[in-house]
Formats: sequence, structure tokens, C-alpha cells
Amino acid sequence: MATWAFLSFQDAASPLMEQLLFFHDNVMMIIIFITIFLGYMMATVLVNPMINRFMLEHHNLELIWTMFPAIILLFCAFPSLRLLYMLDEVSTPSLTLKTIGHQWYWSYEYSDFMDIEFDSYMIPTDQMSEYNNIRLLDVDNRTTLPMLTQIRIIVTAADVIHSWTVPSLGVKVDAVPGRLNQTSFFMNRPSIFYGQCSEICGTNHSFMPIVIESVSTNYFLNWVLNYSS
Repeated sequence: MATWAFLSFQDAASPLMEQLLFFHDNVMMIIIFITIFLGYMMATVLVNPMINRFMLEHHNLELIWTMFPAIILLFCAFPSLRLLYMLDEVSTPSLTLKTIGHQWYWSYEYSDFMDIEFDSYMIPTDQMSEYNNIRLLDVDNRTTLPMLTQIRIIVTAADVIHSWTVPSLGVKVDAVPGRLNQTSFFMNRPSIFYGQCSEICGTNHSFMPIVIESVSTNYFLNWVLNYSS
């Protein structure tokens, strides 16, 4: 059942996504105040002709509402530039994950460990269990990563352009054939995060989901040992 929560973003699971949500909420409040103020001014001008004449001939007022939008844009620009810098900054990673986009599935390679690589396909509807899988979003091999760890992801593609996107983490990276793109993220809580390819990459574009399982460091190390053995 649809609720009002569907109109907003997913709950943040990384510091970067928290900053993005904070910036979005502040800009939305500015937009709301501007809309209310302009609506009031337009309604006043239409109703009262004397105010209309005053507003059209008042030079100081024209100067104010010419400079005021420029000041508002500055208040939006500086936090925006800060966020763009933070999104592009790749801190010293503790773990590197490489993902390769295919038509229409993802491949993952753990560069810091030997022989840990697998393909991740969407689970078909007729093979889903009733309680453990989400239709069109769950995969047969989830990407297990440790929380509270700086993770670098290297993204590329084998055929056409894809886009590796996980909204809860604030991550969206284009997978371009013949090119390596990278970004980093930091998961601050254990959970399962879902994403999808955000580039129209063919007929099955909507059937190559992404599933990140955020676990504790000890659980992750045990998973690595069990996978290697």
C-alpha cells in the first residue's frame, strides 16, 4: 500500500546520503517560502491597483528583488559545491570492490582477496520464496560488505553503459565499457540495501538489481573464509 513515505528518499545508510538529505530538505524549504511569497505578491498586485503602481515604479524595491535571488543562489551554491567535492573524494579505502555490468546482470570481484568473484542475477518470480525475497529486487548472490568500513568501488561494463546505483548509500556510478570509474561509501548500520541499474541499457534494463548486505566485520571475515574454502 502506498504511503506518504514513498514521496521522499529512502532512509540514509551512509554519512554522504545524510548530507544529501539535509541539503535537499533545506533547499525545499527555500523553494516553499519563495513560492508562498511570490504567490502572495502576485495575488496582491491583481487585487489592489495602487500596490501594483507602487511595485512597478519603486526603484529600490526592484533593486531588492534583483539582489535577493542572487543571495539565495549563493546560499544554495556553497553547500552544493561542498557536497560535490565530498561525493568525488575517495578516502583511503579499507576494502576494494570491483563490479562489472553485463546485459543484464552484475559481476563482482573482491580485489583484496583471492578467488572471490561471482555473478549476481535477479531471482525469477517463479523461483522466489514467499518470505525471504523481494520481487524484481532480490538476487541469487548478494554482495556482502562490512559496515563502518571505508569501501572503494570500481565500476566498469563489458558491453553497454550501465549505472550502479544504491539510493540508501547515496551512490550512483556509470559503468562505461573500456573505462574504470570509482567512488567510495561508508555504511553506518547493518541492513540489506537494494538498488538497480539507472541507465537504459536494453530490453532487460529493469531486471538487473543490486543487493548490498551490510554486516559486521567479524561476520564478513568469516564469510570470506567460508567462501575461500
